Amino acid sequence: MPSSLASPASAAPAPVPPADGSRSPWRSLKYRSMRWWSLANFVSNAGTWMQLTVQNLLVLQITGSAAATGLSMSVQAAPALLMSVAGGAAVDRWPRKVTAAVSQTLLGAIAFTTAVLVACGRLDLTVLLVLAGLTGVVATVDGPACALLGNDLVPPRDVPSAIGVGSLVHSAGRLAGAALGGVTVAFLGTAAAYAANGVSFLFVASVIPFLRPAYAPRDPGHEDPGPGPESESSESESDGQDMTVRQGLVFFLRRPRLVALAGITGVSAVFGRNYTLTLAVLVTGPLAGGAGSFGTVSTVLAVGGIVGAVLGARLRRPSVRLVGLLAAAGALLQVVAGLSPSFAVLLVLVLPMAVVETVSDTAGTTILQTDPPARLRGRVLGVWGSVSTAWGLAGPPALGLLMELAGPRGALVSGGLIIAGSIGAGFLLRERENVPVPVPVLLRSDDPAARPTLHAAA
Repeated sequence: MPSSLASPASAAPAPVPPADGSRSPWRSLKYRSMRWWSLANFVSNAGTWMQLTVQNLLVLQITGSAAATGLSMSVQAAPALLMSVAGGAAVDRWPRKVTAAVSQTLLGAIAFTTAVLVACGRLDLTVLLVLAGLTGVVATVDGPACALLGNDLVPPRDVPSAIGVGSLVHSAGRLAGAALGGVTVAFLGTAAAYAANGVSFLFVASVIPFLRPAYAPRDPGHEDPGPGPESESSESESDGQDMTVRQGLVFFLRRPRLVALAGITGVSAVFGRNYTLTLAVLVTGPLAGGAGSFGTVSTVLAVGGIVGAVLGARLRRPSVRLVGLLAAAGALLQVVAGLSPSFAVLLVLVLPMAVVETVSDTAGTTILQTDPPARLRGRVLGVWGSVSTAWGLAGPPALGLLMELAGPRGALVSGGLIIAGSIGAGFLLRERENVPVPVPVLLRSDDPAARPTLHAAA
C-alpha cells in the first residue's frame, strides 16, 4: 500500500515479476494496472469512434456543406500542429497521473456539453468549431500524458508489448465504436453518441488514480533505456533547471536517431501509407472495382494491422535500422501493389503491407517513447506531435497531386520508389560516416618495432 505521506504521483510501485526473457506479445498484461489501463482505453476508444462515426454527419446536418466538415476537422487538428510542444512540456512539468486524469475529465466535459447542445437544438457552426478547437487543445496534453502513463505501468523491457496491446485495443475499440455508433444514433439519436463518449472519458479518469507504476519513475536505480551515460549526466546536471520547451527541441534535433526516425516516418507518411486514398482510387479506377471491393481491401488492411500489432508486441529493443528496413520493405510492396494486374493479386499484397506498416509503427513508437531521458519524454512527444501533424496534413494533397500527374498506379510506384530510395540513401550515408579513417602511428625511436631489421648480406 502507498505510504500516507506519498503524493498520488509518487505512489509505491507495484511489485515487478522477475524478468523471464519472454517475447510473448501479451507479456505486458502480467501487470494488474496494465490490464485495467487496457480496459479503460478500450472503453475510451469505443466512445471516441462512436462520436467520430456521427460527427461528420452532424456537421453536414447543421451546415449542409462538405467544406464545413473539412473545416471542423482542420480546426481540431490545428492545435496539434501549433501547440503540441507546449503540451509535451506541461506533461513533463506536472504529475503524470493528475495530468492524464484532468485532461480526460476535460474531454468528457466537452463531449457532454456538445451532447446537451445537440439535444437542445442550440449547436451551430461557430459553437461547433469552438468545441472542436478546445478538444484539439486538450488533446495536445492528453496524448503524451496517456501514452507515457501507460509505459510507466510496465518495465522498460515490456514497453513494446504495451504499445502493441494498445494498438490492438485501439483497433478493437474502433470496430466496436463504429458499430455501436450506428445503433445508438438509430435508436437514441446523435446526442446519445456524444454523451456515451463523455461517459467513456470519465471512466478512464476514474481508473487512473488506482494505477500503480511498475517502478518508481524518479528512482535512480530503475532501468532507463535512454540514450546512455551522456543523457544520464545531463539529466542529473539539469534537475534544477526549468523544464522549457527549448530543451525538448534541442534534444530532438541533436539526437541523430530521432532525426533519422523522423525522416523515415515523414517520407513514408507523405509518399505512402495513405492507402485509404491511393488504394481507393486504384480499386475503383484501373481495377474496375466498386465500393464493395474497397470495403474488402479495408477489411484486409484492418486484419493486417491486428497481425502486425501482435508481431510488433514481441519486440524488446527495436532499432531505427529495423524501422527503416521495414519501411523500405513496405514501400517495395507498395510498388508491386501499384503494378497489380488484378484485384485478387492486390488483396494478396495488402495483408503484408499492413503487417509491415504496423510493426514498423510499433518499433518507431517504442524508440520515440523510451529513447529520451524520463524528464524530456513529454516534450519529445510534443515535438513529434507537431511534426507528425504536419505530415498528416501534407500527405493527402501531395498524393492527390501525384495521382493527378501519374495516375493511381504511377503514384503508388513512384511513391514507393521515393521511400525506398530515400531510406537506402540514408543508410549509405550513415555507413559512410561510420567508416574508420586510418591514422598513421608514429613510433618512438627507442621502440624495438621501429628499428630497422638487419638482414645478412647476400
